[in-house]
Formats: sequence, structure tokens, C-alpha cells
Amino acid sequence: MTAIGLIGGLAVAGYVWLSLMPPGQAGKPAPSANAGPAPVAVEITPVGRGTVQRELQAVGSLRSNEAVMIRPEIAGRITQILFDEGQKARKGDPLVRLDAAIAQAQVDQATASLILSRANHERAADLVRKGVGTQRAYEEALAKLRADEAALALAQATLDKTTLVAPFDGVLGLRRVSVGDYVNPGQDLVNIENIDTLKVDFRVPEIHALRLATGQSIKVVLDAIPDSAFDGKVYAIDPAHDPNGRAVILRARISNSKGHLRSGMFARVTLLIDERDDAIMIPETALVPVGDEKFVYRVVDDNAVLTKVRLGQRRGGKVEIVDGLTADAMIVTEGAMKLRDGVAVRRAASKAP
Repeated sequence: MTAIGLIGGLAVAGYVWLSLMPPGQAGKPAPSANAGPAPVAVEITPVGRGTVQRELQAVGSLRSNEAVMIRPEIAGRITQILFDEGQKARKGDPLVRLDAAIAQAQVDQATASLILSRANHERAADLVRKGVGTQRAYEEALAKLRADEAALALAQATLDKTTLVAPFDGVLGLRRVSVGDYVNPGQDLVNIENIDTLKVDFRVPEIHALRLATGQSIKVVLDAIPDSAFDGKVYAIDPAHDPNGRAVILRARISNSKGHLRSGMFARVTLLIDERDDAIMIPETALVPVGDEKFVYRVVDDNAVLTKVRLGQRRGGKVEIVDGLTADAMIVTEGAMKLRDGVAVRRAASKAP
């Protein structure tokens, strides 16, 4: 073949090869046989910081801040009931009066005897001063005076017990008696409850005992008022554990400024046992489950590095990382399922708004 023919053949072959290439590829170098796969486009974000609250759930009951049953200390017939059921009472307000005729007579009798004893004591003392009375007579007069003073005090105390008063500010309950009833010592008359502030008693499993402390915050939700939550603080922890339920009993206080709450209500309690403001938080979409373990892809030198992590609390689509990530890590938050360890990655283009 002549040189001219060889050159012509090569020209024709080159034209055919160029005509078969996809549009836009002509003039570009052929890919290298040693080039790796193209980087995978993924969402890459830095880990975040957030506040994590560790909480325990419990159930309990509301208790009045103060509550007593009004009971007489002496027997007698009721002559007056000085309250309406359900009304508020102030400390010292009279509530019930018993027949005081006998008690008053005993006071009058003791008073008269005391007057005489004082006179006799003064005469005996005067005689001793003048040297015509005996010391024995004076001492007997003094002893009688002291006995009559005690008798009057006893009679007055009995008379005072015929009027039953409110021991503290509170709301009166339903009375169990009526005017004319004869009551005995210790008989129930009416309950009084201070409910301006309420106690919340609840139990926590004893495995959490070392995490419990006075001053911890609680949030209370009541089945009777499901749309409201009430904040309070733990102020006492029972030093004795419940051996039957293996639980620790805690007591907190919540405000009842609106008066809607009542003693005995069932309470659902959330106890805040720990709070941290600098916890490492990542989106839950970044997690890669492998069996029972959880992993994330860290981005190191544009490569995805599969990293085992230990999880903490979950909050609103985010999860706390207790171990496995540092605060300066970059992670894959979307597209992790199409990766494998060591694959090259690149940041995906921003989505159009």
C-alpha cells in the first residue's frame, strides 16, 4: 500500500470513530483505566450541641399540704355548728360548740375556791409576819392556794375544749354531725384541708436511688385535667425504701393557686434527674443500624468512615450521642444507606427552595 493510501485509510477510520461518539464527548480525554468510582452525593453536616434532660416517669397521688379531722377531746352535746360545708376557714375560727354549762359551773366553783384560798394565804402570811402564826399554817394555806390555782386552770381548759376551732387556714369538708348530737372524745366531726399548695407523693424504682435528690424538678399531669401541667420540686425523700415494691418514695409540692386541684387525685409525674446543656446531638436520620448496634458515617478526608456510636436521650427527631463522636465531627445525615465504609463522598447540591 502506498503512503498516500495508508494516510487516507486512517483519516476515514478517524472520522467514523468521531461520528460514533456521544455528542459533547469529542475532544475530551478518555477516562483512565485506574480511576475509582465517582464520589457519592450525600448531605453532610457538623454534629450539633443541645440540652438533654434525663427523666423518669412515675405515678402518684396528690395530698393536702395540711389535713386533719376535727375531733372533740371531751364528751358533750353539740349546741352550735358555726360553719358551712366547703367554706374557707382561718386559723382560730370557732367551728363547733358543745354544751358548756357544766364546764362553766366548774370554772365558777374553782374561781370561788381560789378567792378564798388567796384570802387565807394572805392572813396566814400576815400572822407569820406578826409572830403569832405558825409556819405550818402558812405552808398549808400556800399549798391550798396552789391547788386551787391548778383546779381553776383545769376547769378553764375543760371549758375551752367545748369550743372547737380551726387549727390552720383551710377549706372545710362535709360534716358528720348535727346540732343536738352527743359526741364522744375522738369522734369525727369535719375535716379541714389546706390545699393552697399540694403535696405529690410518688414512687421511683430503687435502682435509681443514687440519682435522686431534693430540689429536683417535676412536671405533673392529672387525668382529671389532662390539658394542664403543673411544675413542682422534690422537697423530701423517704429514708426507708418500700420493701414490697422495691421503690423509693418521694414527696414534692405543686401550687394550687387556681384551686382546681384536690387531695387524692391521680398524678402522672415526670421527674427530671439530670440536665446537660452541651450534649452532642445528631439527626436520627444519620443513624445506620447494624444488628443491635448503631453506627454513623463520619466524613474524613472526603471519605465515609463507618463509626459505632452509643445513644442517649431522644428529643424531637434528634438523638444524643454518648460515645463515638467528637464535637468537631462531620457526619452524613442523608444518603447513608447507599454508602459503605471507605467510599468517597461529596456534598450534595443544595435543594431548590
